[in-house]
Amino acid sequence: MPLLPRFVLILLTGGIAASALAAAKPNVLFIAVDDLRPEFAAYGATQIKSPHLDKLAAQSVRFDRAYCMVPTCGASRASMLTSVRPTPDRFVSFTARADTEAPWAKTLNTHFKDNGYRTGSMGKFFHFPDDNAAGWSDAPWRPKLPHYQLPANRTREDQKLRGPPTEAAPVADETYGDGALAVAAVKRLQTLAAQPDQPFFLAVGFFKPHLPFVAPQRYWDLYPPESIKLPDNYQVPENAPAESDHNWGELRAYDGIPAKGPITDDTARHLIRGYYACVSYTDAQIGKVLDELDRLGLADNTIVVLWGDHGWNLGDHTYWNKHSTFESSMRIPLLIRAPGIAGGTHTAGLTESIDLYPSLCELTGLPTPATVEGKSFVPLLRFPNRPWAEAAVGRFVKGDTIRTDHYRYTEYRDKRGAGARLSDMLYDHDADPLENHNISANPELADTVQALNQTLQTTKNSTVVVP
Repeated sequence: MPLLPRFVLILLTGGIAASALAAAKPNVLFIAVDDLRPEFAAYGATQIKSPHLDKLAAQSVRFDRAYCMVPTCGASRASMLTSVRPTPDRFVSFTARADTEAPWAKTLNTHFKDNGYRTGSMGKFFHFPDDNAAGWSDAPWRPKLPHYQLPANRTREDQKLRGPPTEAAPVADETYGDGALAVAAVKRLQTLAAQPDQPFFLAVGFFKPHLPFVAPQRYWDLYPPESIKLPDNYQVPENAPAESDHNWGELRAYDGIPAKGPITDDTARHLIRGYYACVSYTDAQIGKVLDELDRLGLADNTIVVLWGDHGWNLGDHTYWNKHSTFESSMRIPLLIRAPGIAGGTHTAGLTESIDLYPSLCELTGLPTPATVEGKSFVPLLRFPNRPWAEAAVGRFVKGDTIRTDHYRYTEYRDKRGAGARLSDMLYDHDADPLENHNISANPELADTVQALNQTLQTTKNSTVVVP
């Protein structure tokens, strides 16, 4: 047999090396869940039934003190996907876009695509599907199904006249959007498994438990009405400033919810039951995707991220929705399962959503863009009990907030947080974890308030210079 020319050998061996390198790169399955509180069994909740999330947590590092940057969906996602901090003029509301508000920053999906990954978005990842759409190898896809299935509710789905905030229908899982998303995500994984020479970054964004709380009847049946209790902090915090209050307008847009004033205790319990049912419904859909990942033999070389975009007030302080700087709005669930990382552990390290971007870069061996403002928490994955960040900060409209080991402090300023100082809040999480007593005016804590305020100002202003 004649010897092959040297340049042919180089091409062949180079191709083999490139293929082996691609195969060695871990895949990423990024599961985002809208409005998911860190309240399921893996986080110590005794009432919500979430076997698939709990199974994933048993294989992952569970972050017990992870925080969003902004407690509203569009802004939270844009900040996380750029690793750029919000400001009074950037990433403010649910309509925030990464491509227009931080056009200098390479988004997470674009960075992975530019480094050889096949990237795909299914369901809700960016708030707007066309935000940074060029960063996806496959066009973003969302299920196009109505919110409601019961005929009486199907006629009231426009934004000006929404239907009821809840629905329980005797239908199959895939009749609602998240069930259809799970079916499509399973098929996408099968397609990706058939192309093993290219690593993938697949984002799967589930919509529930976002309002309206609609789910098949069997998930509601998991929670008998008599089992539902109001939260232990079902009252406005003592001495809370007026700026901390909000009218939870998102919920009030639904039929049957009063335009102002409190809701009845029975309505509150029904909403809590609906939220629980939706968590269990989405948990089941997440289980289908993870089971397929296992069946296809992809799990051992795939990083799995389970991330909630922000917290949710489920009657906490008599509030609903997010849109505040209380712990219940800022704290999020975060699970990371990665090759070479011991699972079944948890960490109390303070982490921010903007830390996800550099962490995934480090886990996959990709360079980290210069515009990234977060800090990789990979050392925390390897050593969950090691010392870590001293604070996590975030903001919403007029409020900038900081969480430390001991305290949550929020400062409110006029003009979306850029004007004159109006008021503040301080909660001692050792003595008052439910944030029932604002103690910022306590003279004995004046030095503490000043120190927290100084750290807050320094941290929130430590942004990367825009090129």
